[in-house]
Amino acid sequence: MAQAETKESAGTGGKLYMLPVPLAENALHTIPESVKLLSCRLKFYFVENIRTARRYLKSIDREVDIDAIHFVEINNQTEPDLALLRQWLKAGHEVGMMSEAGCPGMADPGSVLAALAQEMGVLVIPQTGPSSVLLALMASGFNGQGFRFTGYLPVKDPQRGKAIKELEQLSVQRNETQIFIETPYRNNQLLQELLRLCKHSTRLCIAADITGEGEWIRTQTIGAWTQAPPDLHKRPVVFLLMG
Repeated sequence: MAQAETKESAGTGGKLYMLPVPLAENALHTIPESVKLLSCRLKFYFVENIRTARRYLKSIDREVDIDAIHFVEINNQTEPDLALLRQWLKAGHEVGMMSEAGCPGMADPGSVLAALAQEMGVLVIPQTGPSSVLLALMASGFNGQGFRFTGYLPVKDPQRGKAIKELEQLSVQRNETQIFIETPYRNNQLLQELLRLCKHSTRLCIAADITGEGEWIRTQTIGAWTQAPPDLHKRPVVFLLMG
């Protein structure tokens, strides 16, 4: 049997679409029209939150038949139903993956679905849309050729303090931008730790409410930030560090 014929999905035509959604409210314009049309056409979905996904699709097209769409959740509380994904793809269905904001698979659920689809030989098709990580990097003025996205730092010390110092050192040693995020209600605590532990000459970019009405992206040294630290409580923020 030829190698191509051993693929689980050979001849099925199944596809997995990685679909971005707006980062902020009232930012539907950040999604290309082709992606909006595709999003409303698909009938099989893995989503981070069903209620959010249904509301988003209705915001694109009020006439979309929501009840005809199959939704399954994948998030921190719900393990992905990989058997169902395999079933859908083998049946030749086009399946969408959407997180609550931004691009799935980047700081959001979705990578395990893409991994299974890749193992099956199914087409995984990423769609164009806003990524808070990439948009923050573009605006920061930091190295865009060498960067590392760490995701969430440890919540408690001493692990958190150790992680911050290691990121600062890596940035200096490798001339590498360090990018990380925090749960919005813990942003201020993380900022205070950065100001306390990092050198005054280290640069920090704070990118808040990206693509939203209150979008605010600014780069300063740690020394400058200590003079007037912003209130970041409950705001979606991306932090970028450059030693």
